[in-house]
Amino acid sequence: MRLLRAYIGREVRVAVLFVLAGFLALFTIFDFLYEIEDVGRGGYRIGHAFVFVLLGLPSHFYELMPVATLIGAVYAMAQFASNSEFTAMRAAGLGRRRALASLAVIGIWLAVLTAAVGEFVAPAAERLAQSVRFGALGAAVGGQLRSGIWIKDALRDPNGELQVQRFVNIGELDPDGSVNRVRVFEFDAGLNLLRIIEAERATWQRDNTWIFDDVKEIEVPRVEADEEAAVLGATRSASERMSWRSELSPSLLSVLLVDADRMSAWNLYRYISYMKSNQQDASRYEIALWKKIVYPFAVLVMLALALPSAYMQARAGGVGFKVFAAVMLGIAFHFLNGLFSNLGLLNTWPAWISVSLPSFGALVLALGMLAWVDRAR
Repeated sequence: MRLLRAYIGREVRVAVLFVLAGFLALFTIFDFLYEIEDVGRGGYRIGHAFVFVLLGLPSHFYELMPVATLIGAVYAMAQFASNSEFTAMRAAGLGRRRALASLAVIGIWLAVLTAAVGEFVAPAAERLAQSVRFGALGAAVGGQLRSGIWIKDALRDPNGELQVQRFVNIGELDPDGSVNRVRVFEFDAGLNLLRIIEAERATWQRDNTWIFDDVKEIEVPRVEADEEAAVLGATRSASERMSWRSELSPSLLSVLLVDADRMSAWNLYRYISYMKSNQQDASRYEIALWKKIVYPFAVLVMLALALPSAYMQARAGGVGFKVFAAVMLGIAFHFLNGLFSNLGLLNTWPAWISVSLPSFGALVLALGMLAWVDRAR
């Protein structure tokens, strides 16, 4: 039995990696053709485009692994069926549970690999790719609004009580983490305006401090008067440099360089905590975080979904038909993942439910197909 498991494992792994290599080659060509359009802009050259495309491969690896696993495993199972190898395996005592256990061992290995690439390799490669691209183009990240990027921030005392409420406006974010054209509107706990800070550029220091350059500051102290309403005064000052403390670090701002689905789980968790501490809606990032947790398990589900094809003999469809069916199932699974994520975001479903439904549905389908082929024997 150990020999059978090793043989099944080897054939499935080879088929999965072969399919994955084909997908990566295809996406590399498409990405490179897309990047060719920007070659010649600024300092962007053919070498930059090539490096950018190569650095995008880990993200494609992570995104395509469940689909490649399904197609590769179906191909391997269909080959076993067409050559009557699986019939011989069943005669040797390979039952349905043992077959599932054999595929589960392979699935755990592939799931761990997928999780490691998605957590450690892909986010770092994606940030580096965007830095290379923006650096060569001489560009920076701007906001979707004409006024730039708006971020809510807060300054709290050691007991967690709100001291200062801030609304930060950033004109541009450079790939190196520095920002340009910064405006900060500071309010007290009662939302009374305290001061406005404008700076042409800001760079990050390690002690939770930004250094503002070319600063203009307007303070708005509240002057008590005889009337019930306070009288507002304003004083304006300018300085070449000032320090400004905030937990809004470049690593948090890096979400503007990397799409939420391509961030690491740790960075997503930190950003979600930051947004919740500032009473902001973090639903989009919660869904992305749960995707990071659930997505590797989809590899195991895809292997279970592929197993019934081994029980279907040639009269139930040849290898080509089964692979085509696997491609269609893989595409459906990929689109359903995106569909239920968006439906969950629109309908405020719990994030773990939104991202788990496609995998749960695929698992139910796999178990149903296994029960059907078991009865049809």
